[in-house]
Amino acid sequence: MSQGFRIGIDVGSTTTKLVAVDERGEIMSWLLEMGQPRVRDQASRMIAAMRERLGAPGCPVVATGYGRKLVADATKVVTEISCHARGAYHRTGKPGVLIDVGGQDTKVVRVGPGGEVADFTMNDKCAAGTGRFLEVILPRLGVPWDEVDTQFQTAPKTVPISSTCTVFAESEVISLLANGESVEGIVKGLHTALADRVAALAGRLLAGAPAVFLSGGVARNPAMVAALSAKLQREVTVVPDPQLVGALGAALSLPA
Repeated sequence: MSQGFRIGIDVGSTTTKLVAVDERGEIMSWLLEMGQPRVRDQASRMIAAMRERLGAPGCPVVATGYGRKLVADATKVVTEISCHARGAYHRTGKPGVLIDVGGQDTKVVRVGPGGEVADFTMNDKCAAGTGRFLEVILPRLGVPWDEVDTQFQTAPKTVPISSTCTVFAESEVISLLANGESVEGIVKGLHTALADRVAALAGRLLAGAPAVFLSGGVARNPAMVAALSAKLQREVTVVPDPQLVGALGAALSLPA
């Protein structure tokens, strides 16, 4: 093993993330790209680039995420549930409940005192409970991503979004705009609707949890953090580098 370096790659539905750690488990370098149709080729190219960057051509690779079995260079393949738990615990040092809102699914993991998976649940049947919900509908409102939080915070009221399907919710939003509802109110309504679905999914796993953490691309959206905190009536802490949690956990699944 070259200098104790280990590489973790998380092949998600929207993005592919790659993290390299040293023998202490510290992040040495990372890469993030939008997912490409030829997953195998993209993964091989990213791994080669990281190995070259590290000067460690033989360092091992652990793959996770929905496309993990397509990573030809993988030394080991691990499910994303355990990787997210391990990565979140490494960054926070605390047990609790991790909510990972990704592009294709939402995972809720009860993380034990040693970073192990105590329990978990997933939503992988409908995009309405995932980041895809916002990704599809917000552009129809013409709100730039860097203005979403301002729109959320300044909304005079929350405009309820009743549709539980992303496609139908998009049509509902268009109808609400046509009927004169404010963009700000709809933005707040969209985030509230997603927070409601995530909270319902988390359900029993939240009981007695010492902390609640958020990871995934949606965690970079302050409006979503605020909406989920309001729904749960408790602080939701964003894991540092929230999009890299799974890849970090994958890298850490190999001993130095």
